[in-house]
Amino acid sequence: MRAAADRPVTGDGGRAASRRPAGYREEVLPTMPSLGRLYAQAVGRTRTLVMARNLAARGGLPPVVLRVDDVRPDVATLAEYQHLLDEPGTDRLPAGYVHVLAFPLAMAVMVREDFPLQVLGLVHLANTVEQLAPLDLGTRLTVRAWAQDAREHRKGAQVDLVVEASTGPADTVVWRGVSTYLATGRVPAGLPLAPALPEGERGAPPAVPTALWRLGPDVGRRYAEVSGDRNPIHVSRLGARLFGFPRPIAHGMYTAARALAAVPGRGDRFEWTATFGKPVLLPATVAFAAQGGTYSAWGLRSGKIHLTGAVRPL
Repeated sequence: MRAAADRPVTGDGGRAASRRPAGYREEVLPTMPSLGRLYAQAVGRTRTLVMARNLAARGGLPPVVLRVDDVRPDVATLAEYQHLLDEPGTDRLPAGYVHVLAFPLAMAVMVREDFPLQVLGLVHLANTVEQLAPLDLGTRLTVRAWAQDAREHRKGAQVDLVVEASTGPADTVVWRGVSTYLATGRVPAGLPLAPALPEGERGAPPAVPTALWRLGPDVGRRYAEVSGDRNPIHVSRLGARLFGFPRPIAHGMYTAARALAAVPGRGDRFEWTATFGKPVLLPATVAFAAQGGTYSAWGLRSGKIHLTGAVRPL
């Protein structure tokens, strides 16, 4: 990747200000990268999953922020997304659609030569999104992405991929997403220990679902067509088997976005959290319940938790 700009960036930590780590340099890309090409790069990498060796040898996570200017929503893709996720068919951009717009830039961070982990094989553990202002089809976004906060996990190590979307002459942050991933393997000494899941993120499912999601075998392919995320574990039986799944699994962000659409009264400014449990093997019937801003989804027959989270006003 070529950098059209290369300068230090900082943030003041406010909700509408960037939280980019001090000392990271900014690299500007001319357009949003193609997810198809990025996955091809990821497939071609043979990097080990042992985080101890990678972090020690490569000096940690890349101290870089990738940026793309003038990112615009596509009306046809938005309509398809809204239809698939049961969102209202309006000009308003759902928070999950902004994730779809911005995810290729986070992926571009993960396929860099100085990113120490194998991308295919990372486990998506959790997501937190702050929607800080209403966004619509006329919005032009500046999108930034970076990796931060490598920390120990009982199965390896966690790392956060952060994406910010901003608008206007003041470059005001209007959307922020943090995706937490697990890399399995031995971790280097000295990494901080990741906290356990908060109380309420584990345990038995609610007794009575408020909805049933009947997910066909094509759900992974349909979400991939809307999002561009054609990770083999979601769209290919062979690809799923290579990573230990008997058949394709639903995208975590599909289930999280469908849960968001089912939580009423979220307003224009809110925090949306999702913690992922057992993957949803397709096809599946998933039980869903939402109450007081919190939600959960679980296997109707197995009772295993697939997803828990909350939507809270800011």
